[in-house]
Amino acid sequence: MSDVAPDDKRRIELLEIISKKGLKTLSLEDLKELIPLIEKKDYSHNKKAQKSKMKLLAQINARVYDIEEKTWFR
Repeated sequence: MSDVAPDDKRRIELLEIISKKGLKTLSLEDLKELIPLIEKKDYSHNKKAQKSKMKLLAQINARVYDIEEKTWFR
């Protein structure tokens, strides 16, 4: 895995955390960093993977919204 780009490495690292511990373990900064990393990954050749990507992005965006809303009302 030494020929993996740094962006891909970071995306994989964050996705492994999500798969093991869930979205709630990542900070707001990590979630915001992950969004463009996932968006730029092309899964158009695999319909199921593309659907999973869109579902994950929706979950991440909802989590970002929840965190930001909590900080507004403190």
